[in-house]
Amino acid sequence: MPGHHKKPIHIIAPDAEAAIYRKAARRLIPFLFLLYLVAFIDRVNVGFAKLQMSGDLEFDEAVYGFGAGIFFLGYFLFEVPSNIILHRVGARRWISRILLVWGLISSAMMFVDSAASFYVLRFLLGVGEAGFFPGIILYLTYWFPARRRAKTTAAFMTAIAIAGVVGGPVSGWIMAGLDGWLGLRGWQWLFLLEGAPAVLLGFATHVFLDDGPAQAGWLAEGERQWLLRRLAEDQQGRDALQGHGSLRQALLSARVWLLALVYFCLALGLYGVSFWLPQIVNDLKQGGLVVTGWLSALPYLLAALVMVAVAHSSDRRHERRWHIAGSALLGGLGLVSLVLVRGSPTGSIAALGLATSGFLAALSIFWSLPTAFLSGRAAAGGIALINCVGSLGGYVGPVILGWVRQHTGSMDAGLYVLAGGMALAAALVAAMGLGPAPTVAGVAKHRERNE
Repeated sequence: MPGHHKKPIHIIAPDAEAAIYRKAARRLIPFLFLLYLVAFIDRVNVGFAKLQMSGDLEFDEAVYGFGAGIFFLGYFLFEVPSNIILHRVGARRWISRILLVWGLISSAMMFVDSAASFYVLRFLLGVGEAGFFPGIILYLTYWFPARRRAKTTAAFMTAIAIAGVVGGPVSGWIMAGLDGWLGLRGWQWLFLLEGAPAVLLGFATHVFLDDGPAQAGWLAEGERQWLLRRLAEDQQGRDALQGHGSLRQALLSARVWLLALVYFCLALGLYGVSFWLPQIVNDLKQGGLVVTGWLSALPYLLAALVMVAVAHSSDRRHERRWHIAGSALLGGLGLVSLVLVRGSPTGSIAALGLATSGFLAALSIFWSLPTAFLSGRAAAGGIALINCVGSLGGYVGPVILGWVRQHTGSMDAGLYVLAGGMALAAALVAAMGLGPAPTVAGVAKHRERNE
């Protein structure tokens, strides 16, 4: 800020510094967690709806796989412009708009009556939600420096795992308990009731969310100014380390595109399994929809514990690459194990737990890589580019499993393809550097010592 750049930034004691970040995290993370919880449930609840909807509408496995995955084509087309608009108009208004639109479209899925309407509404749902996740990742860079971001991002992304823990039993109960009420099938009630919270949260976001620390009235003036200075120092460090300060530099960066490929591989596994997990569990024939819902929650419960533990380890050791690579390999091992133990309920649930834990642990740390060297408009465009290109894996994964199941009667070959994607992700991340790269935190500490 003008007139303040000469003042020391280390005048706040370490315990007071930690208290400011805790205060910001307590204010923001639970609310952002809730938003992503609702987003992920609305994105993957089609997996539960399939258990009734496919029979009612005579969808084969390939139709379902394509319809589930086409969500990401809409997502892909509008991701980058959405994030650039968010950076320009502010998170409060833009994220609120995203929630309102996707909630209405998600509820409208209850009117699906053909393969064509299924495809159109899933595509529009992707368009409506485009920009939400990378927008939140960008938003976190407005509040937390790079050295604190893996743990913070993991806390936010734990919503994926909790969505599985909560969404499974709730979806099973809705479909079994409300089936036939007021003339609607259980899957129609599922879409209607699980889309409504996003609409309500859209209005709440406009009231609750601040665009950044400068607008945060809940911070004391000294806390606000200190946090702004710390974040400015963090951004200067990123610019100095990598030079990705412009949008054009970010979009032409080989490193950004490499990260997009890594994310493609991780999304291939995550969404391939997420969209088919209810069917995989249902095929174990352990009970009706309610039992399927509860059993589907178990892999996500394990994943929630693993991803937080791995993110804490990554932050504590200031290491990213090997934590991501190891987690990706764990996910691949889980997929291979799922083929090897096919037919065993206990073994299948355990294998799904390993696979889901690996995907989510890798993803919880992954987003600390691009945000460590991108800033400003470059961060808005670069993060969106990585997410939209990488999210095409979310289209390819479900389509592969649907096609393989349709033509072979099992998912085995498709699961091996997804496992290969996890191995490729691990290899790419491991090869990203021959030694530890300098970090923004290191630059900041060096500057502090010389002030």
